[in-house]
Amino acid sequence: MLRRLFTSDNEVRDIIAVILASLVLWEVAVRVLAPSPLILPSPSGIALAFWETPVVFLRHLGFTLLTTVVGFASAVVLGVLLAVGIVYSRFLERTVYTLLVALNSIPKVALAPLFVIWMGTGTEPKIAIALMLALFPIVIDMVLGLRSVDPDMLALARVSKASPLAVLFKIRFPCALPSLFAGMKVAISFALVGAIVGEFVAGSKGLGFQILIAQGQFDTVRVFVSLVLLGVVGTLLFFLVDYAERLLLPWHFSQRTRSEAVRGA
Repeated sequence: MLRRLFTSDNEVRDIIAVILASLVLWEVAVRVLAPSPLILPSPSGIALAFWETPVVFLRHLGFTLLTTVVGFASAVVLGVLLAVGIVYSRFLERTVYTLLVALNSIPKVALAPLFVIWMGTGTEPKIAIALMLALFPIVIDMVLGLRSVDPDMLALARVSKASPLAVLFKIRFPCALPSLFAGMKVAISFALVGAIVGEFVAGSKGLGFQILIAQGQFDTVRVFVSLVLLGVVGTLLFFLVDYAERLLLPWHFSQRTRSEAVRGA
């Protein structure tokens, strides 16, 4: 599985080596400096706390992951549709684009209570917040990609009397895919943040809820367990998007140069 997510065995080994070295240094520092477990627990203590109740943590992780993925997928679909509308409509460019910029400037934590009032305390507000955080980078990068088409290609399409749909799906959309994936890599992390924000504001399950409960009990170890799980899941989600990009865009210049760099190493 790891081999598929990364471009080479060397990359996998380097990542594992860095993680193990960091954990060893962390463990040694805690044992030598002996800080209070309330301040900084050791990696072994964090692992032990996880293995004491793995089902509980994994159940909450599953809820957060579901919220993140649904919010992210919704943001991709809505973001692509909005980007197409913005590129093809001056009215939407002046209105929707400006509105998105304004909404992105508002701290999402400030908007989260409104979603709870409108949608209740179930899964819906968490998905909505994840969608909001993930939407902006997808729209921005997709608009950039749709507009970054070689003018000569568009001129050739007009001479050939290609329909607007043909131009969109056969010229603009393929050219925009690299930009779309760049936005998706940013958006997947934002979607995870949005899910946690929603669980902070009005959650009864999820890793965000677990962090709040642990904070109230001054249980730093449980907070670190949740943070480590979030870090692992966020990293895997990012590299899954990166893996999908390599599968779908092997022709793109960035993928070719990356493969050449790996072979050269």
